[in-house]
Amino acid sequence: MNAPLSTPAAPPAPSTATRGARIHAVTSGKGGVGKTFVSANLAAALAKLGHRVLVIDADLGLANLDVVLNLQPKTTLHDVFTGKASLDAALLNAPGGFDVLLAGSGLVEYSRLTPEVRDQLMQVLQSVRPRYDHVLVDTGAGISDVVLHAVSLADHVLIVATPEPTSLADAYATIKVLAMQQSRRQMLVAVNQVTRTGEGRTVAQQLQTVVDRFVKLADNQSVKLRYLGEIPSDKTVREAVQRRQLMMQMFPGCSAAQAMTQLATKIEEAVQP
Repeated sequence: MNAPLSTPAAPPAPSTATRGARIHAVTSGKGGVGKTFVSANLAAALAKLGHRVLVIDADLGLANLDVVLNLQPKTTLHDVFTGKASLDAALLNAPGGFDVLLAGSGLVEYSRLTPEVRDQLMQVLQSVRPRYDHVLVDTGAGISDVVLHAVSLADHVLIVATPEPTSLADAYATIKVLAMQQSRRQMLVAVNQVTRTGEGRTVAQQLQTVVDRFVKLADNQSVKLRYLGEIPSDKTVREAVQRRQLMMQMFPGCSAAQAMTQLATKIEEAVQP
């Protein structure tokens, strides 16, 4: 984790004062950290608490939320973008009591951010916001233009990381870019796949230490990482993923499901206006 490189400026993120659902971008610097798994099961946990929840698969072109939920959509976000279907037709009820808006997979046209994609994604979020309490935007991994734009439309950012050094380095890079380009003063952190109790907090503290040292906003303000919790490495998680079932439904009493319920409660507290 070396000193950050300079990054270009960009418009600030939307204000949390905007009426309607709270929009959370669930993102990560590195693939394979369980970001989509967290998005889906966090949505189920929030729905269990009585909230209206939508998950949008914003990993445009490399979508896999449908695989995680074992859904075979006839209509996707791609159809909405191209005018082949209405937004209502693309909204699906998912197992777990929440709705999903799935993206197409293998679509090369979404590998870069065009003005059309920029406007269409913004319009979709504006349309669904009044209907829900929480909208989770499951972004792609990394810091591509498409990912950064999806995150810029969110009120809050949840960084998903694991204790692996490569995940930490990439999480730091993501935090740095979001702070510099979007002037984000606070981000949420959840640590997945921990093998011992307390490991997640240690990871979050390590990230905060490096961010304090190397990342400063234009007004010399620091970026604060709010640690939400850890999700233990649990053999039932792998079984649920292999069966394409929600862990929250298949193994509601397992340690990872209990941690996800706590995460849902803490994210509620963290984003209160």
